[in-house]
Amino acid sequence: MKALSFLRRGPTSPLEPLHGAALIPIAMAISIANFMQTLDLTIANVAVPTISGDLGVSPDMGTWMLTCFATPLAITLPLTGWLAQRFGQVRLFCVSLALFILTSALCGVAPNFETLLLFRALQGAVSGPLTALSQALLIAVFPAARRNVALAVWQTTTFVAPVLGPIAGGWITDNISWPWIFYINVPTGIAVLLILTRGLAGRDNPTRRLPVDAVGLVLLALTFGSLQLIFDRGQTLDWFSATPIRVLAVICAISFIALVMWELTDEHPIVDLRLFADRNFLAGTVAVTVGFGAYYGALVLVPLWLQTEQGYTATWAGIATAPLGIAGILIAPVIGRIQHRVDPRWFATAALVGWGAASFWRTGFNTEVTIDEIGWNSLLMGAATALFVTPLVSLSIAALPRERLPAASGLQNALRRIGTSTATALAPTYFERRSRVHSTYLIERITPFNRSFSEWFDTLRHAGMSTDGALASIARAVDVQAHMLALNDFSAGCTVLFAATLAVVWATRYRRAERG
Repeated sequence: MKALSFLRRGPTSPLEPLHGAALIPIAMAISIANFMQTLDLTIANVAVPTISGDLGVSPDMGTWMLTCFATPLAITLPLTGWLAQRFGQVRLFCVSLALFILTSALCGVAPNFETLLLFRALQGAVSGPLTALSQALLIAVFPAARRNVALAVWQTTTFVAPVLGPIAGGWITDNISWPWIFYINVPTGIAVLLILTRGLAGRDNPTRRLPVDAVGLVLLALTFGSLQLIFDRGQTLDWFSATPIRVLAVICAISFIALVMWELTDEHPIVDLRLFADRNFLAGTVAVTVGFGAYYGALVLVPLWLQTEQGYTATWAGIATAPLGIAGILIAPVIGRIQHRVDPRWFATAALVGWGAASFWRTGFNTEVTIDEIGWNSLLMGAATALFVTPLVSLSIAALPRERLPAASGLQNALRRIGTSTATALAPTYFERRSRVHSTYLIERITPFNRSFSEWFDTLRHAGMSTDGALASIARAVDVQAHMLALNDFSAGCTVLFAATLAVVWATRYRRAERG
């Protein structure tokens, strides 16, 4: 029961920076909690077919398990600031973690698909504050001069978890059983909870009783919920050609406009949009949203291309792109230690130049590209990633007053998630539709009067193929080439987006942190 003492209301001392060895377990515990929550965004993806089969639903219905997690998460992320003011950062974080452990266990024991959807929705809802507050708490407990180290630790867990999620989920599903993708949160979460409740006992930010902005809450749920559903179901329903997607888009647009108007005039808004009046927060958030969106688009598209067009298995696609996570693990802590000596905009510039260079490199890929070249390209992307978030968070959030950190972190993380959701949904759609354009162009060149085609066809026939077999082989080759050109086009677009994000980064002002 001692571990649940954070639930008791009583006098607390301010949440001041920690020093010495006390920092280590607290920083590790907060980072692991963030890692667990971020891992759950992707760990269940590869298990959808297995879970669907075991619980007697179609794989298409099985994807609702992902939607039911992501939609409540997108809604509760921006609520974090209001909840932290009302209940306290430490108390809210610990309660969210305890509920995350409980809902994870419930997901594992769910007897049917409907129950699993309910528990996944609850898991997503309670995990929203974990990401936002993990960032805010690390900034709060680290001395000002060492906050870059804190953010580097946070960044590492945020980047590595989505990369490891599908790998861990696939291995657990194949070698143990799918409920363990949820059960693994339980022992780890309990250990983290014990460390936090002991190490931060009696420490929290001042709280105040705030009225519930019920109108803002409803508008927020409508905006983020409909937007997430558009992203999750758009590809399956062929986007705006489907009536449900058009209806959701209208709901999203109207509720978003109403949300902005209401929150800017309400005395106690549930989402503090006035944060955007700060130039650094506005520019930093735009840069994080756009930059991460383009980065995640490539993160989704390259493994998809490798598996569907280049003949890679899921394992080998993971090996080819694994340097993304490895580079981040190695470089991020180093950057955190030296960043206070350098204008962080230069680190963000190096990241965007690295991302742009890797994207430009991919514009020259062809169907004969080797796994070594893909690995080196992934390494460059991963190395650049390690330089991106920490400097931008330092510029946009760390200089704000402590009491505004949870709200700022929650809002920025919510918008970053929207950016990644947008890219994750739109990148495959662009990939397929652009490939059709290239396929049409290539097919127009294949005629009996084209000497290259005639020689190609004759070679296949002389190799023993039937006429239909030779034509099918040529059609497949055309399809592979069309998708290759589509990936080249996507990479060129990412290069342009990274260049535009670079201009936004330099719209921020550099404020050197005081030592303390």
